[in-house]
Amino acid sequence: MKAFRFLLVRASLIFAFLIAFPAAEAGDPDAVLWAALESGGHVALMRHALAPGTGDPDNFRIDDCATQRNLSETGRKQAREIGAQFREHGVANVAVYSSQWCRCLETAKLLGLGKVTPFAALNSFFQGKSREAAQSAEVRKLIREYAKGSSLALVTHQVNITALTGVFPQSGEIVVLRPEGDKLVVLGSILAR
Repeated sequence: MKAFRFLLVRASLIFAFLIAFPAAEAGDPDAVLWAALESGGHVALMRHALAPGTGDPDNFRIDDCATQRNLSETGRKQAREIGAQFREHGVANVAVYSSQWCRCLETAKLLGLGKVTPFAALNSFFQGKSREAAQSAEVRKLIREYAKGSSLALVTHQVNITALTGVFPQSGEIVVLRPEGDKLVVLGSILAR
């Protein structure tokens, strides 16, 4: 019953967006999500582009990219292509925040959407689960501040996205959210091309 209600709510949201955004192309399954981001007040919660491996080496230092897992050439290309998708869909009025990890900062910069603001609450807590609640609360606070204005692009890590939404994203995947007070409603996700 719970799953049915979830599907019914999701279907009604999509229907509402199709009515609200008639320019959304029927052949593009992501058009409704891009239209939501273009309209403002939504969140593009994005996992960094492709960076082969898992976690970070034992000698990891946040101020030294040579000690971290970084984007591959494929990941850099993926980030640029995702940025092009933002522009193709008219999503220009977007504030960009990023984890301080090099793979996230590089992804955010390669999107080419403007100034990137490093934001520590978006940092990975893969190796420090005790930070999850405090960091998620800070991210929710940031989202509430933008809820009525421009859309946000937040570049972060899988563990952070899963903690906030329950979604386990692929590299470069964008989970589109609509804030409703303290609640984050997942509208869907856009996979990297």
